Amino acid sequence: MNFLNKHKSWFVVFVSIINYVFISYFLERTSFEKLLFCWIFLFGCYYYLVKNQPFSFKHLVGISILFRLLFLFATPNLSQDFYRFIWDGRMIFEGLNPYLSKPESFINSGIFPIHEAKTLHEGMGILNGSHFTNYPPIHQLGFLIAAVFASKSIFGSILVLRFLIIIADIGILYIGKKLLEKLQLPNHTIFWYALNPFIIIEMTGNLHFEPVMLFFLVMSFYKLQQQKWIVGAIFMGCAISVKLIPILFLPLFLKWFHSPKLDTNPTKKLDFLSFIQKENVTKLISFYAIIFCVISLLFSPFLSQNLLSNYSISIGLWFTTFEFNASFYYLFRKVGYLITGYNEIAIIGKITAMSTIVVIFIIAAFRKNNSIKNLSISMLLGISFYYFFSSTVHPWYIATPLLLCIFTNYRFPVFWSFVVILSYHAYSNATWNENLQIVAIQYILLFSYIIYEIKKHIVKKTIL
Repeated sequence: MNFLNKHKSWFVVFVSIINYVFISYFLERTSFEKLLFCWIFLFGCYYYLVKNQPFSFKHLVGISILFRLLFLFATPNLSQDFYRFIWDGRMIFEGLNPYLSKPESFINSGIFPIHEAKTLHEGMGILNGSHFTNYPPIHQLGFLIAAVFASKSIFGSILVLRFLIIIADIGILYIGKKLLEKLQLPNHTIFWYALNPFIIIEMTGNLHFEPVMLFFLVMSFYKLQQQKWIVGAIFMGCAISVKLIPILFLPLFLKWFHSPKLDTNPTKKLDFLSFIQKENVTKLISFYAIIFCVISLLFSPFLSQNLLSNYSISIGLWFTTFEFNASFYYLFRKVGYLITGYNEIAIIGKITAMSTIVVIFIIAAFRKNNSIKNLSISMLLGISFYYFFSSTVHPWYIATPLLLCIFTNYRFPVFWSFVVILSYHAYSNATWNENLQIVAIQYILLFSYIIYEIKKHIVKKTIL
């Protein structure tokens, strides 16, 4: 029986390899039906490997790395963002500040500041080329490394970027396993992240840098668990310097330095002010100060008179202009059309952003986020609320809640990473129009699963 199970398991690995090779080298972005077919097969194989654990931990590590290496020589075919990555890296390599100019401003003036400038501009598309860059400094460092090793080869740059992402994922695997063991959680749950087809295709395949950010985030968790909060703060600053999204989590550390002695009387309810007076405020302030010093230090090489204004304009687009794969936002937009006859994204975007901040602070005030488990749940709740009400939810955004969930009892981000493929239907036509019925199906399935999972935890009395 074990012999047959082993052969069945290796067959599952083989089927996964076939699907990954097809997606990486033969699939066209507009072929949504083929992508969906492969996606379903891959997730079936993934669920089998993680749930049944037919292989040892070391074998699963090797398999997860193998799946990533299959993409090594492929040009991303589901995203064009990598052209902008290469552009920014080569700008820095040539001594130019990427935050101060738009690619189209050079091309329209007949100026080609970097090698293959015209090809890169055409590849990144009009939308990407007409805006200031919004990638933080460590993200830019990755682009620069690609330019150092391949300043005249797009394929070479892709290869370097992919190596960086694979190394980051290996780091997540290693540190994530150690952290799970310290938290007395099953270490194999790290494979809900490491073997996830969404992670492999969107990150290794499409070159999105979420794994680099998540590596620093997990390192921060690990050091905080070791009570090395200074190093933890440094890593948190690095995480924010790859992707800005972890900045949402900072209010949740408000009770991290909360003394366990305050919990000795479970019947005593401490109000928020008394709590603030009793915790170690000095450590908390120092923790935040270190984070912002790290961010400031990393941004310092790019400091200029226009940096802040250009960067603010770029970030503001996500709240006032861009729309993609949204859930509740599309409902609010519809109400706005009915009331005013116009798309009120500028107003709705600001309201939802402020609502997210309020919710984060409420979570920070009322939950005891003085352990990694509790902190992970709070972060998962906070970022999920943000994405549920955001106007733009690109598939690769789901990587953060997916990693956070492995330190909790919740698995809805795993299901989310499966149904998010429906957002790619927007690219199945030349005009890249979204079918809102398909978007609705995606979120109805997701919210149904969340309700199911919450009910399951209520029954087991493990909710939150």
